[in-house]
Amino acid sequence: MAGLYIHIPYCRSKCAYCDFYSSPCSETADAYIDALISELRLRKSEIAGEPVKTIYIGGGTPSSLSHQQFAKLMLGIWEEIDTSEVVESTIEVNPDDVTPEFLNHVKSLGVNRVSMGVQSLNDAELKAVGRRHSADGALSAIKDVASAFDNFSLDIIFGLPGQTIATLSDTLDQIIAFQPSHLSAYLLSYEPGTRLYAALMASKIKEVSDSEAEGMYRLVTDRLRSTGYEHYEISNYARPGLRSRHNSSYWSMTPYLGLGSSAHSFDGKIRRYNPSSIKSYIEVINSGKCCYIIDDEAEWQQFNDLILVSMRTSEGLSLSRLDSMPRHYVDDFTAQLRPLLSQGAVIMGNGSIKIPERNWLTSDAIIRELILSY
Repeated sequence: MAGLYIHIPYCRSKCAYCDFYSSPCSETADAYIDALISELRLRKSEIAGEPVKTIYIGGGTPSSLSHQQFAKLMLGIWEEIDTSEVVESTIEVNPDDVTPEFLNHVKSLGVNRVSMGVQSLNDAELKAVGRRHSADGALSAIKDVASAFDNFSLDIIFGLPGQTIATLSDTLDQIIAFQPSHLSAYLLSYEPGTRLYAALMASKIKEVSDSEAEGMYRLVTDRLRSTGYEHYEISNYARPGLRSRHNSSYWSMTPYLGLGSSAHSFDGKIRRYNPSSIKSYIEVINSGKCCYIIDDEAEWQQFNDLILVSMRTSEGLSLSRLDSMPRHYVDDFTAQLRPLLSQGAVIMGNGSIKIPERNWLTSDAIIRELILSY
């Protein structure tokens, strides 16, 4: 199987914590859609022979596209590749863009799953990180999404400035009441170059302590587990049978083609990425050339990729995957694994190596001890 990722780099405004590549909505959107379709035409051979099972339209804010632009994109995809085996087609949306008309429009064009960034249902917390929508606006949008789609995902962030266990608990209660099929919960990170990082450095806001972050993480995990969600990846929870198929393909090293400025691709062996410039992306694609850069990984770095993605999941790293890896890499990995096994930081059983859920909050440090370095 294969996945198709399409990056829409436009946002009406940039959230204070966001360091993803995006640009204000502009007159380049029509030309950008044309370039996306042309890039698919140029590069679809990279996943030839693999049936496309998932499509994910992310950003940025894909819901900022006009109805005409989105229709042109989807029709272009249908013309270039066989989508008859697609089982999951997701669009990321912002609550401010959601209306029943919009949802019916994207649904009519093959979208069967919506992923919406709610982040919080507390107005003070939303304002602190520069979100455009209000709590009431988000609740209205969730209601519309739940009415139109059986399969939808909501994102929340914990560790927000001014957030407490009580306000996070209230957000969770309100979200769970809608019974989303999937929920992603991320600890707020302060990335250099963002407005939020600048505010932190200027002591205008305060980062939550490690103990506060752990308490919030435990609250999210326990609350969702008690209401029937599987915790299947560090930041992701799903009702049984409703995991994100597209994102799961990243964690299982499934090939995917990424289109658009700053998009990444993986054909099963080689990783490629497009430069982060809308202008140069459109110009190069319009000249009839691909603009990707090959990520020239050494074999041991590809081994690390497998460790990095698989150890984030509840399934962990399958021992059978190691059988196809060069023996000296496996030996070095095993040597680094032993002390972590003795400490209980990592466990082994049922044909896999994994980080137990109790240690997921510190998984980055554990994974750093496992990856190879030459």
